[in-house]
Amino acid sequence: MTASPSLFAAPPLAEQERMLEAMLFASAEPLALAAMQARMPEGCDAAAAMELLRRRYEGRGVVLVQVAGAWAFRTAPDLGFLMQRETIETRKLSRAAIETLAIIAYHQPVTRAEIEEIRGVAASRGTLEQLLELDWVRLGRRRMTPGRPVTFVVTQGFLDHFGLESPRDLPGLQELRAAGLLESSPAPDPQEAEPNQGDDDEDQSDMFEEEDDGD
Repeated sequence: MTASPSLFAAPPLAEQERMLEAMLFASAEPLALAAMQARMPEGCDAAAAMELLRRRYEGRGVVLVQVAGAWAFRTAPDLGFLMQRETIETRKLSRAAIETLAIIAYHQPVTRAEIEEIRGVAASRGTLEQLLELDWVRLGRRRMTPGRPVTFVVTQGFLDHFGLESPRDLPGLQELRAAGLLESSPAPDPQEAEPNQGDDDEDQSDMFEEEDDGD
């Protein structure tokens, strides 16, 4: 059984092309040719109109492309860089991370147990991982003590970020208080203010060496 002929002539091909263009621009998703054909007046040739429309947009800022069997307008590939937006995400360190970083900087090389002893609370694994991820802290040599615990030291990246040539250039307690970074409390015993003495000085000389994998 053949379909009854249409009482109205199909619109010109140029008009069919405009219909496809309107539907594609209004749609948030790619449209299948059959779906667009169903919306057009009887007698339209969506495939022929689509070919004309595709050619019309060749070399333009947006191009007509086929996506998984459907059609959609997309930014020309060579202009994609114009749509990119670069942002700098500021990540603030938590109080725990700042305290942990300060302990490592002033007491390095220092183990997790020593960090916990100084802070008086357990060291969060996430806090240390954050500092390692920022490349401000790295693993140092293992202590020659039972269990051979790993130590933590600051990195060259930490020194570069704060404009320091070496850990010995870290500000003293008086400088920190003057900058408002410490409360004005009685100064601790001078020996406690100088944590890196004796054996620690020897450890600090190789703080930027890679960990010995063979240990």
